[in-house]
Amino acid sequence: MSKPVYLAVYDSLADWEPGHATAQLARAGYEIRTVGPTREPVTTVGGLRIQPDLALDDVRPSDASLLILPGADLWDAGDDLAPFARKAREFLDAGVPVAAICGATAGLAREGLLDDRDHTSAVSFYLAATGYGGGERYVEADAVTDGGLVTAGPTEPVAFAREVLRLLHVYDDEAVDAWYRLFHDSDATAYAVLEKAGVL
Repeated sequence: MSKPVYLAVYDSLADWEPGHATAQLARAGYEIRTVGPTREPVTTVGGLRIQPDLALDDVRPSDASLLILPGADLWDAGDDLAPFARKAREFLDAGVPVAAICGATAGLAREGLLDDRDHTSAVSFYLAATGYGGGERYVEADAVTDGGLVTAGPTEPVAFAREVLRLLHVYDDEAVDAWYRLFHDSDATAYAVLEKAGVL
């Protein structure tokens, strides 16, 4: 059995960003466990109320397959979510992958985790505003994986999920490519590939 995937949840979380990744991981047999600042309920930007399974202080990298950090307004509204970026450092230092999208990439930039890894985000100047030292490693791409870290911008939840599926070797490359073509490009020919691979 694979270890659980931890999904960070906090007030103003961008609902649409982690959904493709968590849904496909759950279908593949991963347990998705939500991690909040505390065990108190949080409310997403879409008004959904989530009761976290765990508080951040109780999370250990050794217990997980992956940490997912979605975007949220709070990433750019102060230091409330900085503990999640510090937890991401713990995960990466322990060799456990992290996937960050949208505003979470800025949180990781502030933590120094993008200084030495190829990465992407919404736009380069968004991360430059953090004062981080990794500007030369910024890549104009829908999603980027480097050193156990996936990054993506807010408009790329499908590409974000594609990189997560690749990173965890959930499916073979052909099936991941077909999944992306189906959900990103509405390519109907990809359906037969996924059906044959037992993904759908």
